[in-house]
Amino acid sequence: MSESPARPANGLLEAIRFLTIIPLPGLPPMNEQSVARAIPWFPAAGLVIGGAMVAVDAVARPLWGDLVAAVLAVAMWGIVTGGLHLDGVSDTFDAVMSWRSRERKLEIMKDSRIGAMGAIALIMIILLKVAFIASATVAWPALLLAPMLGRWADCYGIYRFPPAREGGLGRMFNSHVQQRDLWLSSVLMLGSAWLIAGLAGIIAAALVLAVAHLLARWWVRDLGGLTGDTYGALCEIGEVVALAALTIRM
Repeated sequence: MSESPARPANGLLEAIRFLTIIPLPGLPPMNEQSVARAIPWFPAAGLVIGGAMVAVDAVARPLWGDLVAAVLAVAMWGIVTGGLHLDGVSDTFDAVMSWRSRERKLEIMKDSRIGAMGAIALIMIILLKVAFIASATVAWPALLLAPMLGRWADCYGIYRFPPAREGGLGRMFNSHVQQRDLWLSSVLMLGSAWLIAGLAGIIAAALVLAVAHLLARWWVRDLGGLTGDTYGALCEIGEVVALAALTIRM
């Protein structure tokens, strides 16, 4: 795997630029090297996304109650990310639930149209996010950590599993990521999870890892590897798992 320059500050900015619609003027044009620098900082960019949702929830919950606050927080989630990973959910489930050949499944993932299984998966992801956030007695730890843990699941999938195609986003990510990138993203993730939610944060991280690993193995078996769409699905499902773990009423 090729070497990528270690420039932490630039890597964080690149991660925010790649994963959100937040304007960051003054950065050079994005290229493969800048994306490679961004990978270990994906969880940190997730905290930025979570911060936007915490702000929305803090304003909306006292004014309109739990359900409206949850809907607005999820809306902000989609807006600040540009729906980047939601598209991956629909494409992935249209493909892997089609029971077609591997080649046909990869073709389905390239199709911009949404089928029945993709629509169902997308609706379920959104509904579960709203439901878990609305049910939380204290929502801010879950809102901060869920985007971070979901993006860490992407780092794990990118490093641990092969890409499905010779070209495309999956191949580009996998060709640049290094073991140190996974370690850096993991240290950021675990440290933040512990500081924000203590043991509950670590348990949530473990559950996200387990689910991401099982899903990735399934998709590698079906597709021959992971793609940009499956990274999006890993992130979104990881976020739902994190919300479920962090909003349990003990």
